[in-house]
This record gives sequence, structure tokens and C-alpha cells, in this order.
Amino acid sequence: MTNFQFAWPKGDHLEKQNVLLNAFLIGVWFWLYYPLVEYFQIIFTREDFRTNQIIFVGLLILVGQRIYHSQTAVSLDALPKLRPFPLSLIIGASISYLLIERFLNINTLSATLFGLGTYGLIGLWLEPEKWRKGVPVALLFIATLPFGEHMQTFIGYPMRILTAQIVQKGLLAAGVASVGIDTILVFENGVSHIDLPCSGVRSLWTGGVFLLAATWLENRRMNAWWWATAVLFVVALFLANLSRVGLLIITGEVMGWRFLAEMIHVPLGILGFVVACSLAIGLLRLQNKFQTQSDTSQKSQTVAQSRADVLSKKQLMILIGMLAFFALIYTPRPQTGLTHHTESWQFTEGLEIENLPLTAVENEWLTKDGAESAERYRFRMGDLSGSMILISSKTWRAHHRPERCFEVYGLTLNDSSTHLVSHSQPIRMVSLGNGPKQDLYTASYWFQSDTQTTDDYGTRIWSDLALERDRWVLVSIVFDATVDPNSDEVTAFYETMHATVDNYLQ
Repeated sequence: MTNFQFAWPKGDHLEKQNVLLNAFLIGVWFWLYYPLVEYFQIIFTREDFRTNQIIFVGLLILVGQRIYHSQTAVSLDALPKLRPFPLSLIIGASISYLLIERFLNINTLSATLFGLGTYGLIGLWLEPEKWRKGVPVALLFIATLPFGEHMQTFIGYPMRILTAQIVQKGLLAAGVASVGIDTILVFENGVSHIDLPCSGVRSLWTGGVFLLAATWLENRRMNAWWWATAVLFVVALFLANLSRVGLLIITGEVMGWRFLAEMIHVPLGILGFVVACSLAIGLLRLQNKFQTQSDTSQKSQTVAQSRADVLSKKQLMILIGMLAFFALIYTPRPQTGLTHHTESWQFTEGLEIENLPLTAVENEWLTKDGAESAERYRFRMGDLSGSMILISSKTWRAHHRPERCFEVYGLTLNDSSTHLVSHSQPIRMVSLGNGPKQDLYTASYWFQSDTQTTDDYGTRIWSDLALERDRWVLVSIVFDATVDPNSDEVTAFYETMHATVDNYLQ
């Protein structure tokens, strides 16, 4: 990243005035993005994001070392310069931030825009060439946000479907017609651990961090060659995952060697990731041969940019006023309350139900995220007993992955896999315990609309892209003990609950 030092003003009245104007500009900037403070506190304190925190601290140390050995000074009394790219980034990021906060309220996107806009703000003082060289590290800091989790949620489902379709067509071409797309999805999900960086869509986030770090360390430009390298790298990661899934299906499903498939899925993922990263490094180093030719043509442009006029105090006040106006008109996404009534749930006579009221904190959380109704019950059906929560909503934000709730109560997730109650009723089975291999409870959940049932959170999210959104219900169940999902009693319970939800939705 760019190397620089701060040079404190000497005490002249004009210089002190400039320092105050700079401080005012920076203060208004952070005022605009103040609503993100709570989100950053979560990201940089919770154990769930420990990997992101480690990467962030490591970057701070590396950049701190560069700054310590810097020979370039940035004076605090120097007014910002009129540089088009940084200025456009500041304004564009701020307007996009307001729109996302008002209509989408996706915290990671808002935090990304804060990072881009902040680097644009730095570019008003930094020399263009040094600002450009710092872009990879600025993107690296932004990449420490939990993109891996969100990528798994938002693009994991279509990527899994595409992978399964390609594998199925490959098997058909080889004369194997007995393996369907649903079989591939269920088998691959059951064998592989989706939280590993080497598997599936998570490798895109890990690979992106690797490529940005390599770009910085190799001192490469983010030009057309770099973008071509990035595209080829993404293709290589996809092909690596495609090959991994294909080999797992052939080994475990076609050949029937499931135990072997479970053993090789991690080595296959690591091998594919290493090969793709090696390709990216080779292409980045090859870029050096073409970079020298473009340096001369860009040199005159860089010199011209470095001579940009200093923003006059009037122009600076206009910029400050614009950011202050953005902060004043900031409007978060409106909250919607719980609108449905509990009487709408009608359970069958064989299912004994006892209402368990939600706490005030739980009600506040669900109200903020747009749930239409949320009910928690104790249940008993024959020898089965436990608790369940039913959350109805037309927005995916009111739904969540129940695994996180289980962990909040101090339970460990020992296993998670898809179970097919029927061909059209996949559910997620989760083994809960107080330590590895110590299963105490069985949990299960699924998302259900009047046309579809899925255990995939990404599928639930993508359904909201329809012009007319369906009402969905999240069904989350925790049994009082471990249960066999294949037993007739458990199957009958799931079918009963599925019919109950279906009647509610109808």
C-alpha cells in the first residue's frame, strides 16, 4: 500500500484553518456512516468472524510496517485536491449507501461502500500514482468483511445448481442416467463441509483475498491484463470445484464407495484451490512483461493528475455541505411489525401443543427484520417431544439459519446434512451436542411456501426476486433427544408439520 507519514502543521493561522477544514470534512464523513458502527462492532468482536479478524489484524501490521518505513509525508494542513476519480468514488459510494440503507439494508454492502468511499477520500490528498498502488490493499481491507458467508448465501444456490447440471450431463454422456440433479445436490452437501475454504463458493472469497494479496506483493497494476487474470482465476476455481463434485459423485454414488468419497473431498478441494492459485501467480508474473510498455504512456497522465488544482475553500465547503446533507436525509429501511395472529395456526388432534411466548428481545429482533408472525411452541406427538418456532414472512430478512441460534445456547454443531422426507420435502438435519461426537439433541428446519419446500437458505433468498413475493414459513424444530430421521414416527411428524404449514399458507 502507499507509504506515507503525517506532517503536523507549524502553527501558521492559515495552516490551522486548513487543518480545521480537513477535520470538519473527515468528521462529516464519519457522521454519514455512523449507523454502521454497530455492524462493525459485531464483525470485529464476535467469534463467528475470527478468520476475518485475523486477516484484518495481519493487514494492519503489514501496512503499519510500510508506513513506519515511509519516506513520503502527507501534511495535515494541505487542502484536498480536485481529483476526479476519488471524488467520483466519494459521491457515488455515498449515494449508493443511502439507497441500500433505505431499500435493502444489507450491512455488508453498506460497509463495502464505506470502505470504497473512505479510500476515495484519502485519494484527495494522496498522489495519484501512490493512490493507485494502494487500491489492492484497500480492497483487501474491504475483503475482510464476511463475504464468504454472504457469497454462500446469495450465489451458492445458483452455483450449486449449475454445477449439478453440468455433472449430470457429463454422467449422461458417459452412459450413467440414474443420477439426478437432486441426488447430486443432496450427496455433495452430505459429504462435503461447506465451511471449508477449499470447497464450493467459499473458495471464491478465499481466492479473491489471495489474488489481491498477490497483486500487492507482486506490485502489479489492476489493468486489463489483471482483470483477465481475475476472470481466468474464477473460471479455474469453478472448474476445480466442478471436478471435485464430479469425482465425488462418481466415487460415492456411481461406484458406491461413500466412505472413500468422504475421505477424498478435502484433499480434492485443497488440490484444486492450489492449482488455481498457482495459475493466478503465473499470470501475474507474466504481466510484468507487458506492464513496462504501458508505464511510459501512463506517466504523463499521472504527472498531469498530480498537478490537479487544490480545492478552494468554497468548493471544499460545498463538498462538506453535500456530505452533511446526505447524513441529514439518511433514512434506514422502515421496520414492519408482527401483523398476523396466533389463532391462524391450526394443529392436528394428534399433536399436543403448548404455547411458549417469545421474549421482548426476540420480539424486537423479529419486528425489525419484518416477520409477519412468529410463534414458539412445546410439542408432543407419541414418544416425540421438543420445541419449535414458526416464523412467517414475505421477506427473507425475517428468516435466518437456525444453526446460529443453536450455537447461542452453547450447543455445538456436530453434523448437518440434507434429509429427504419425500422427493419434494427436503429438510436440514442438525446434530447438537456439548462437544465433538457427543450428540444430545436432534434439530431440523426447512423453509416452506405454498409452492416449494427447501432446506437451502439461498433458495429462500432468491425466491424474493419474483415480482410477486410468496409468503414463506421457517419451521425450526429441536427434539428433546436424538432421533432417527428414517423412523416411521419421525417421518409421520414431519409430514404432519408440513401439512399444517401448507394449510396455514393456503
